[in-house]
Amino acid sequence: MSFSENTKLALANRFQVELDGGRVLLGSWAQVQGLEVTWKVADYRAGDSGNDRWFFPGFTEYPALKLTRAACTDSVRVKSWLSENSFGSQATTGTIKLLDPNNQEVIRWDLKSIVPMKWSIVGFEAGTSKVALETLELQHNGFLDDGNRPS
Repeated sequence: MSFSENTKLALANRFQVELDGGRVLLGSWAQVQGLEVTWKVADYRAGDSGNDRWFFPGFTEYPALKLTRAACTDSVRVKSWLSENSFGSQATTGTIKLLDPNNQEVIRWDLKSIVPMKWSIVGFEAGTSKVALETLELQHNGFLDDGNRPS
């Protein structure tokens, strides 16, 4: 794989999450799962062309995002946002930014219609020396610029 001298490389361990145009900063996370899109392919057979079929991209599906990190001072921001959205969840927009070693943005995913699904923290045990991990799950309505507008 070749790169030009101006190619910016992103590190998988450097990314930030923010919501509502930067109003809510959820901080950096150690892991993001579910940043993907799947197309349900539609096929069409005319019936008079033998076995010829035409394939078209159908609707898109986006799985829920699962964010994981060590509990930290940014966890207070998450708790505050969850409190705001506990019973009257207002779908919002959000961004996941992948950063280079100098914390400069390499790529971003602008998410539409985000709502919280689940938050958890690992159980506490006084006899062990483990890092307390928090997990936040978010449902969203996509990150592609495909005509689907935020609600």
